[in-house]
Amino acid sequence: MQEKKHPLELEVQFADTRLEGEITEAKLQRWVEAALLGPAELTIRFVDAEEGQALNKAYRGKDYATNVLTFAYNEEEELGEDDPTQADIVLCTDVLQREAEEQKKTVEEHAAHLVVHGVLHAQGWDHENDDDAEEMEQFERDIMEVLGFPDPYAD
Repeated sequence: MQEKKHPLELEVQFADTRLEGEITEAKLQRWVEAALLGPAELTIRFVDAEEGQALNKAYRGKDYATNVLTFAYNEEEELGEDDPTQADIVLCTDVLQREAEEQKKTVEEHAAHLVVHGVLHAQGWDHENDDDAEEMEQFERDIMEVLGFPDPYAD
């Protein structure tokens, strides 16, 4: 999405290794960079349902595994233009694969969307009300189009 590449430190962790060959670090970096609005230090971690559920319960009070969790560490701070966004983005492989099948999408397409969604959350975007949700979803559509993927919200 951005013409200017922003500095990015990206760590990728496959605690659940099922997608390790299919979702490469190069793909993840491309998807992250497309959604970056400034410098970032990010970790993307792929987990199984058990770890995903434990994290969701511990940090959000919801006792189920969800597709993506974003832990933004400096979202409350006023960042200067050179200050990096710092966040962990956790994708649950089980939920990602199930949703991709249910939505008749490829795992790669759904993973790309969840990464873009998580990166936007890390930078302060949210969908707490209808206006914010509409704005965030449109931005996600635009980013996904630039990446060569279809509208993630189309039926």
